Amino acid sequence: MENNYKINIICGKRRTIMNLSPLQKARYEYSPKLPGMLRNGIAEICVKEGADTQSVADQDKIKALFPNTYGKKEITFEKGQNTSAAKKQVVGVILSGGQAPGGHNVITGLYDALKATNPDNVLYGFKGGPDGLLKNDYVVFDDAFIDAYRNTGGFDIIGSGRTKLETKEQFAIVAENAKQNGLTAIVIIGGDDSNTNAATLAEYMAANNTGIQVIGCPKTIDGDLKNEDIEASFGFDTATKTYSELIGNIERDANSAKKYWHFIKVMGRSASHVALECALETQPNICLIGEEVKEKKMSLSSIANYIADSVEKRAANGDNFGVAIIPEGIVEFVPEFSVLIAEINELLAGSKTDAFNALPSWNDKYEFIKNGLTPASFAVFDLLPVGIQQQLFLERDPHGNVQVSLIESEKLFSALVKDELAKRKAAGTYNGKFSALHHFFGYEGRCAFPSNFDADYCYSLGYNAFMLIQYGYTGYLSKVSNLSKSAEEWVAGGMPITKMMNMERRNGEDKPVIRKALVELDGKPFKYFEAHRDAWAVETAFTYPGAIQYYGPSEVCDLTTRTLALEQN
Repeated sequence: MENNYKINIICGKRRTIMNLSPLQKARYEYSPKLPGMLRNGIAEICVKEGADTQSVADQDKIKALFPNTYGKKEITFEKGQNTSAAKKQVVGVILSGGQAPGGHNVITGLYDALKATNPDNVLYGFKGGPDGLLKNDYVVFDDAFIDAYRNTGGFDIIGSGRTKLETKEQFAIVAENAKQNGLTAIVIIGGDDSNTNAATLAEYMAANNTGIQVIGCPKTIDGDLKNEDIEASFGFDTATKTYSELIGNIERDANSAKKYWHFIKVMGRSASHVALECALETQPNICLIGEEVKEKKMSLSSIANYIADSVEKRAANGDNFGVAIIPEGIVEFVPEFSVLIAEINELLAGSKTDAFNALPSWNDKYEFIKNGLTPASFAVFDLLPVGIQQQLFLERDPHGNVQVSLIESEKLFSALVKDELAKRKAAGTYNGKFSALHHFFGYEGRCAFPSNFDADYCYSLGYNAFMLIQYGYTGYLSKVSNLSKSAEEWVAGGMPITKMMNMERRNGEDKPVIRKALVELDGKPFKYFEAHRDAWAVETAFTYPGAIQYYGPSEVCDLTTRTLALEQN
């Protein structure tokens, strides 16, 4: 039996042959669910305006930087008489930043709403993220092209990029290219930095009377683009379910072999939402939460002791195995490590990097480091395994800083735990066996087939984005809320992006940015985890979520994340 299918995609001069799996072919047939008020088209939608808004902090500074878009009202779409102006819409869309499951459905929802409102409306897809806007590199979508990407993962429909849109020169180029193509609006699908750029671009367009609207859509698998208005960023549901399936598989293997401790690093540099959700889904023995580490000012040694305690207690029960989940950015939350990184950044500032790299051996580099760090930071540095020490001096990021994401923190903590257990064995308090295996789950989740939740949510975000355009809004984020309920009960609307902004120090300058949402230590998800983790640390309480389900009973296929369920109930 032939299990592969092929489809030709032709859009403008682009022709792609895509091999289809049976699942992809079946997913084409899935009809994403919309919020109730969006299901009958724009003819029966009206706008309810809420209160004026202000930024989360630094109100005077943010207002001064965004005089044309600051303080706008939150809005909600309701069933009622359409009051929007009838006009042809020509919309450009980009995918910005790292991939997240569901991005294709944002575009298909945007396209469907645009065409349902007026068949003459046009959607441009700018390739490679913001670069596409700057280079005027685009495709014009048609039905066949869009249909080939419905309910699929990835960003390959037009690609993505990480170019920042933040200078007046860039904005002027975007405005000119938009004018040449007759664009009436631009939709930016991205995370906190991308939507910060969307807010700044919207302000430029308004200040220069271009007539071009800018709308954002909240994307990031890290889960750090959320607040009281944005209940979830898209992709988080699918990514965490993908990682949780893998972690559950490893847990079952650990419980079968009964001889390995698995140290699993998961994505999430700036916040630990992914780690926390995966812990809630799988109930591992250990899960580190960066925000708690920072709050309690935990050292590397204290973290190692905490994990070693679990290893020792389980070994006393005859269980020489376990699972530990570690967020990608954990070391940045360790106060002493943050100081070390800051000193290293200063140690290798400017031309000093070249001088360091010219040293002939690691021993020479080690002496250079020893002489350049404060005694306290060098003591932390000297505690690290040599491999981790060297990772701190790998290629710098564009700003000349340590690339923390390159640090194999899962290997760091397993090595520290091994050393601590050796001390305990010598003292006669530990008699178990410790053998560590390491994993990093990152890219596995970024382009997975979106879950039904993300397929529905993303389609709704795109559809809703066009409603915001049609009603003349700019500088707004597409907002769909009440997400823990059925899609019929979801509420669609919009929120001014400036409401989410504050001033932060970036590269030596104060800049307006969207505030990242960190794990709230007094929030229901963390409190649930906190109430159960001591038992999980000793017991084998593993939960095996299994693969994402797309077909079957709603209680299996339409589950939200544990995080969302706990937050909203």
